[in-house]
Amino acid sequence: MADGPRWRDLASPAMAACISVLVNYGGTFVLVFQAAQLAQLSAAQTASWVWSLSIGVGVTGIWLSYRYRAPVITAWSTPGVAFLATVMPHTPYAEVIGAYMLSAIAFILLGLSGAFERLVRLIPGGIAAGLLAGILLQFGVNAFGGASADPVLVAVLLLSYAALRRFTARFAVAGIMLAGLVLLLAQGRLDLQGIELTLAAPVVEMPRFSMAALLGVALPLFLITLTGQYMPGMLVLRNDGYRVSANPILTVTGLGSLLMAPFGAHAFNVAAITAAICTGKDAHADPSKRYLAGLVCGVLYILVGIFGVTLASLFMVLPRTFITTLAGLALLGAIGNSLAQAMADVRTRETALITFLATAANVTLLGVGGALWGLVAGLAAHGLMHGWRKAA
Repeated sequence: MADGPRWRDLASPAMAACISVLVNYGGTFVLVFQAAQLAQLSAAQTASWVWSLSIGVGVTGIWLSYRYRAPVITAWSTPGVAFLATVMPHTPYAEVIGAYMLSAIAFILLGLSGAFERLVRLIPGGIAAGLLAGILLQFGVNAFGGASADPVLVAVLLLSYAALRRFTARFAVAGIMLAGLVLLLAQGRLDLQGIELTLAAPVVEMPRFSMAALLGVALPLFLITLTGQYMPGMLVLRNDGYRVSANPILTVTGLGSLLMAPFGAHAFNVAAITAAICTGKDAHADPSKRYLAGLVCGVLYILVGIFGVTLASLFMVLPRTFITTLAGLALLGAIGNSLAQAMADVRTRETALITFLATAANVTLLGVGGALWGLVAGLAAHGLMHGWRKAA
């Protein structure tokens, strides 16, 4: 019994999970609604997409976190949604569903092969930390970027964070979330009228397979999710000391994606940005207790999925400045730790810095975002400067 979770152990991970889920829905889920609108999906199909994503992410996250006693936070592929918004208007929905299934099968096979895990292990620690810091940097910058449009809200959140950190590191982010909500209510900026809790009804779409959808949807979705989500997501776990193999994560999320694809889900994966909120010291001082954040995240995702579009819409009622500032302040610890680890080894400091800057530049080439190119730049520099034999 002594090794099991206690109620007092649950408070901090639960709050980290709440913020992670809030940031995920409030920060990126609007892309799902935009893609559905561009594809001219019906309200029922859109609700089914929300249901299948939320339930699938919740179940896979709970299973992986409990099985490996680590905060394995799963999410939907955000760069994947951005990509789908460009192809769904020109591709029959049945073929899109078929492409989802083919992409999911590819992830299952990759997980079973073990090749991706071997690749992750070859990446030097400094470069991995630099990559993570580069990914998270923009979120830290955005914490203050909203000050020109909403200075009072940003100032209240920042000063509340500084004051709370003096007395409690564990509940500082929870405190600023509550302070921000109180301020928004006092200002009358939360319009909750017209929001009613309604149960989501999943809609099954029979898949259709075509070579055009395979090459134009499934393959790009697979590559974008692998490089833009799985790679940084695994490095987030590694950066905070969790050595969970990528193989079962790829297999389980791929299987979940395959089962939920007929209902509209596009791709599940290990989370990166929102995972960093749950994997660091702010989630719990004891690393062995942080898996509780993964369990709570899963429960919250399932709850949102049950009520479909309703609760997802509720998250998006919150002002964007509130979401971005909250996310940035919640990730300060992760950004600082990543930078410290990236710069710790004098020998590899320069290549870690190259990785950090190249990733933060977020250059997009061939339809692939900055995370991959930052990693490529860092590894190339490391190989040329130090040789590949010491890359691990």
